[in-house]
Amino acid sequence: MMGPAHSLSGAAAWLGVGAAAAAAGHAMPWPVLLVGALICAGAALAPDLDHKAATISNAFGPVSKRLCEIVDKLSYAAYKSTRKPGDPRRSGGHRTLTHTWVWAVAIGSGTAVLAITCGRWAVLGILFVHMVLAIEGLLWRAARGSSSNVLVWLLAATSSWILAQTLDKPGNGSDWLFTAPGQEYLWLGLPVILGALVHDIGDALTVSGCPVLWPIPIGRKRWYPVGPPKAMRFRAGSWVELKVLTPVFMVLGAVGCAAALNFI
Repeated sequence: MMGPAHSLSGAAAWLGVGAAAAAAGHAMPWPVLLVGALICAGAALAPDLDHKAATISNAFGPVSKRLCEIVDKLSYAAYKSTRKPGDPRRSGGHRTLTHTWVWAVAIGSGTAVLAITCGRWAVLGILFVHMVLAIEGLLWRAARGSSSNVLVWLLAATSSWILAQTLDKPGNGSDWLFTAPGQEYLWLGLPVILGALVHDIGDALTVSGCPVLWPIPIGRKRWYPVGPPKAMRFRAGSWVELKVLTPVFMVLGAVGCAAALNFI
């Protein structure tokens, strides 16, 4: 799928988690719901860091472009070293390592550990990175081009500072779900994991499928492209994504938000 659909699906997924948490008696304070939705929207773009044309690979200028090259080579190396006879030969790492549940859990766990061990500045960094990605994804065409990068960074930095200040206030959710001393912001890893997995599920619906189950072998393949029957798949950017899935994500997000805030 394309950037906007990925980001919308990520935000909708977290709002759905908010609704489920409220039903289970662990209601999210509104700052957690908002911040989690934005992080999840940004994290839903992150697996495409293995592709030089992706939003995330261009969102932070030369830094993200260089990181993209490294991740692509790492992903390709992982593919070559673990492929089985049924896996096709390929020349790059796109839709391999970063599109697996292992990567999602690793990145989310790393985010959580960083947040609880390095404190406020780490939290601000996590918020900033995902805020940039959320803005780029949700305002896809409006945020195109290098001339808008600085404005996006400034907006993300300002928003991150305000949201971090809001979360730090008593009762606003810095310790949501994990309440033991020293576990503040441990929950930040959850929207990161969810966003990555939602991205993988979205890509699994497209023509190429997605090897989300790696390294679990399926038949003669370790990088099996999981997906529905081919007749039910669509091409990224097609009318199915734009005219069907995008409105569905918006409606589901709105319903999840209303349920999470006990409006319905």
